[in-house]
Amino acid sequence: MRARTIGRRGVAVTELGFGAATLGNLSRATPDSDVSASIATAVDAGIHYFDTAPHYGLGLSERRLGAALAGAPDVVLSTKVGRLLEPNPAPTGSDLAAGGFDVPDDLIRRFDFTRDGVRRSLETSLDRLGVDRVDVVYLHDPDDHAEDAVRYGMPALAELRDQGVIGAIGVGMNQWQLPLRLVEETDVDVVMLAGRWSLLDRSGEPLLDACAERDVSVVAAAPYNSGLLARPRPPADATFDYQRADPAVLHRAHTMADACERHGVSLPEVALQFPLRHPAVVSVVAGMRTAAQVSESVRRFSVPVPEALWAELDS
Repeated sequence: MRARTIGRRGVAVTELGFGAATLGNLSRATPDSDVSASIATAVDAGIHYFDTAPHYGLGLSERRLGAALAGAPDVVLSTKVGRLLEPNPAPTGSDLAAGGFDVPDDLIRRFDFTRDGVRRSLETSLDRLGVDRVDVVYLHDPDDHAEDAVRYGMPALAELRDQGVIGAIGVGMNQWQLPLRLVEETDVDVVMLAGRWSLLDRSGEPLLDACAERDVSVVAAAPYNSGLLARPRPPADATFDYQRADPAVLHRAHTMADACERHGVSLPEVALQFPLRHPAVVSVVAGMRTAAQVSESVRRFSVPVPEALWAELDS
């Protein structure tokens, strides 16, 4: 598994990264046995970049990931700040409805991108992960907190980076406009862009071009656009951006699947490899719940894609 370096910071991430939202029981429970098997399979396959967040399962993903990777050599960890976990005064028994994770809702999330909030969030993440530093930290979804992110959140991360607690700093979002502002106005090293630089949705290209010009790296997450591109033939009820795909989008996906099949490859194989075609992208992070999914992702990532197909899809 090849690695690429994040900007000017010397943090090397594997081109395929492990998205650990599933370890927090995203949408449904993930047994402990699947967690340990999937992480062990990833490490054995050469995947050494793992991404998590307090949001994922109200801290469960961080705890599970930290325990499974304890003592693993040469592992690169990223987590996120901006959501503080606090006691829930009125728990219902499950976080599925409110947060999308199949865990008890004994905690709630509170957005906080102030200097104090960022430092408190990272401190608790380090404790859950069982480490004294992490390689990358992202501001997580500051969509409605843009000014706090620019004025307080990113400078707070820069302080921690200068103190050696963090290797590189960035922002992780499902939109490209606010990350572009942060790239232009702050000392950001890396952007995690989810779903906006994929085979089907290339709307984030202005951000990626700006990152390439400024030596800011991009980690492309959600390469399957929440499921639409995850199968050779998208089903009628396939989801796009976590909602049922409309007919026009579904038709485009099937047209791309037609092209892939004519060239002897599958839609998911091409979708997983597409983001790295932009020079700013250093890693593609995909969710992997089981050892079988890890092995399949590694296989998809290694399938040769004909240049003629890339040209056809670009057109």
